[in-house]
Formats: sequence, structure tokens, C-alpha cells
Amino acid sequence: MKNSFLIIFLLMTSFSVYSQEISEDSLKVLTMNNGDIRIGQILNDDGREILLLTKDVGKIYIRKENIKSIVPYDAKNFKIVDGEFRDVGPFTTRYHFTTNSLPIKKGENYAMINFYGPEVHFSLSDRFSLGVMTTWAASPFVLAAKFTIPTRDPKLNFGIGTLVGTSGYFNAFKGFGGLHWAMVTYGDRMNNITFSAGYSYIKTGITQVRSIYQPGNYPAIPDGFGGYYFDYPNAVGISTYEEPIGTAPIIGIGGIAKVGKKASFIFDAMVLFGKQNYASSPPQVYYVLNEVYDPITGQPSYTEVTKNSTTKSDEKVTIAFLMPGMRFQTKENRAFQVALAGALVKTETTTNAFPVPMVSWFFKF
Repeated sequence: MKNSFLIIFLLMTSFSVYSQEISEDSLKVLTMNNGDIRIGQILNDDGREILLLTKDVGKIYIRKENIKSIVPYDAKNFKIVDGEFRDVGPFTTRYHFTTNSLPIKKGENYAMINFYGPEVHFSLSDRFSLGVMTTWAASPFVLAAKFTIPTRDPKLNFGIGTLVGTSGYFNAFKGFGGLHWAMVTYGDRMNNITFSAGYSYIKTGITQVRSIYQPGNYPAIPDGFGGYYFDYPNAVGISTYEEPIGTAPIIGIGGIAKVGKKASFIFDAMVLFGKQNYASSPPQVYYVLNEVYDPITGQPSYTEVTKNSTTKSDEKVTIAFLMPGMRFQTKENRAFQVALAGALVKTETTTNAFPVPMVSWFFKF
């Protein structure tokens, strides 16, 4: 009986010692060159190899030439999912198009490329990041900024963001636009939901060219081939008119949910309630060409050209984007994402829907 108590005591003591040896305060995160992550306590480092005590497989030797970085373990930055340690890096701050209120850690930059073009984002602090977005033609060009506001509740975060851009060398830098918004995110890095609201505007800088006709009566002149043409100038002058600025309040919802060891469900949706500000634009001039025929001969006699001006009211338009999809992250520093996205555009006279496929690749650097 005494021997049994002694064995139980020794086992309990050994377990206690092991638990102390693998305490969370002593844990280190080893990121390998191939993207794998190992977490445990470093028992020995001889300069060539590291002896690591892990919770899952015990002691393992790792050659230092295969290690990319070693940092202290922080429960805020790493989570255990299905028995595996996961880095909650910069990809977790992004959905398809929109972002959430979770910050990008300082020094954790990321790039994303898709069918439409590349973008890259730099974390200047634990709460502020800057990025650039463009197309494969390097125009238009957009500057992105985000500032996050944490609360005492780690699952509740606020943030503000902005996008400002130019048409670039398209249309000689005459076009510009912007989107400014605020957001609130509830949840952790693996599972969260974000509500956002903001205001957008765009001016294409495109100039419409109109011909100016001189009102009056213009005689019909035989063309020598049995037909007639009317002797009035096609254009007495040229009038130029720039497309008006378009504005739109915008609301959005986005979220992410872990559905497997390497996969997450991503949802993104936005609705813009826009209008084209024609009311503040110059009046539009319409020309009416009326061919007058001789009542006796039945042949064209002259053309009467008249004009009238009308002021067009603002034109309302609603645009909705719906973007459900999946993200697959097999490495700590890269991920692949696909969305079955679509758009709905409704004006006062028409309604159109069309697909907007989204396939993206994320890279951490």
C-alpha cells in the first residue's frame, strides 16, 4: 500500500514539474522557413540546434537554419484551433473588400493580388496602417488608411478608415474620389462580425462635347443624284460639359467564421444609396430638326432647327454588392480566397445585375 501511495505521489510530482516547465510564460513561438509554426519551451540552444519542449509531441530538436524567427508566445496573437497553433496575423483584419476594426500589428505588412490589381498595406503602429491600391494598369491609384480604437472588452473594437484616389494617367488625372467610414467589430480574430457606415463620392472628370446649332430655317438643296441635303452647318460651335460629381452614403456588413483547420467562411456586403448631381449642372440643350415638305411638289423644302433648354433633376441610383466566399490558409504567411460575388445596380428607369468574381491571394511580409 505504501508503495502505491509513493508511485501516485511521484506521478503527481512529475506532472506538476512538467506543467511548470511548460508554463505559458516560458513559451516561445518558432516560425519556420516553410511557414510552419512550433510553440514550446526552449530547453537548450547549442547554436546549431534547439531542443524544444512542446505540449503535443514532447521534446523535439530543430535545426536553427530552418528557423525564420523566434518570439515570445502571446495568447492575443496566437490561438489553438483543432489542436494546432494558429497565428492571428494581418489577414484576419480583412474580408473581401472591406476591413474590420482589428489592428494590424506593427511590422506585420501584407499584400493582396487579384484579377483586378494589386494592393499592399503597411502597419506603422499597432493601431494605424497605410496602404495603396491600384489596377494592373497602375491607374487609378488609391491611398488607404485605417485607425483602430480598442476597448476594455477585447472582443469589442472600433475603427475609422478612408480611401482617397485619383484616376491617374487615365483622363489626365482629372478624376478623383473618396470613401470615408466608421466601423464596429465584435468577436475575436477567428470569428467576428463588423458593421460599417460611411460616405463616398466620385468625379470622373470626363468632358462631354456638344455641337451648337444655330436655330433657323435651312433650304433643301438637290445633291445631283435625286436626293437632297440641307444647307445648314453641322456645328456652329462646340460646348463642353463635365460629368457631375456622384455622391453616396454607404452601409456595410462583413464577417468571418472558422469552419475547419485551414478554412474560414468570409462574408462581405455593401449598399450604396447614390445620386448624380445634375441639378447643379448647366442646363441641357436639345435641338429639334423638323423637315418641311412643299405641299404641291411633295419634295423637301427646308429644315426648321429649334432648340430648348431643360434642367435635369438629380438622378438616384442604388448599388448593392454581395460577396460570400471562402479563405484557405495553409501557411502562416499566405492565404487564398475566392468569392461568388455579384452586384445589383438600380436606377430610376433600369435594374441590372451582374457577377463580380473575386479570387485573391494574400502574402505576409
